[in-house]
Amino acid sequence: LGFFDPSKRKTSSVPCFLVNFLSPLIFSQFTTEQKHIKMKLAILAALFGSAAAFAPAQTGKTTTALNAFESELGAQPPLGFFDPLGLLDDADQERFDRLRYVEIKHGRIAQLAFLGNIITRAGVHLPGNIDYAGNSFDSFPNGWAAISGPDAISGSGLGQIVAFVGFLELFVMKDVTGEGEFVGDFRNGALDFGWDKFDAETKLSKRAIELNNGRAAMMGILGLMVHEQLGGELPIVGPM
Repeated sequence: LGFFDPSKRKTSSVPCFLVNFLSPLIFSQFTTEQKHIKMKLAILAALFGSAAAFAPAQTGKTTTALNAFESELGAQPPLGFFDPLGLLDDADQERFDRLRYVEIKHGRIAQLAFLGNIITRAGVHLPGNIDYAGNSFDSFPNGWAAISGPDAISGSGLGQIVAFVGFLELFVMKDVTGEGEFVGDFRNGALDFGWDKFDAETKLSKRAIELNNGRAAMMGILGLMVHEQLGGELPIVGPM
């Protein structure tokens, strides 16, 4: 009760009023058993309505900080601005840009991972051998089993993959030249693919599409990893 604000009491009066006013009209139309069910629902509705009066109000500082990011790219339908963990509470622009940088990078990696899973499970592999011992690319299992398990690639092969990823992370996949137009722009004055020919609206649209695709891919690759452990078969993907 320490958080109760008398000025907010009216927030709970509407649901309670509706329950008190409509209950006799509704309950008269049902049997005894149905009345008991409806009564329980009415009690729950009243509890939920009164609980709103005891919820602590957000401070103006936090609200102002969140409002500053509600119009940022990525706050789009159907969820709009969505920060259930409160990562942006009292955050400044630098904090937001850092989180956006991480989100874009994870989304790009997840898109590659999901697409790689789909392609290899469809039977498409690189030609030739993966090592000097004569082991072909298609001789190894798909998914997580390719790097962990009795039939996985060797430890030295896994080490080469990790080293290559680390090299890209430290020296390539970043704004090296400082020419980036936005967070996640890694063209570095070398790659363009016609980007500069787009108008501002098209650029925003394409960046929003990348964000959404990355978010979906993060959920997708996580789902594939879970189903791989559960086994079975998935549409399009095939046997897990």
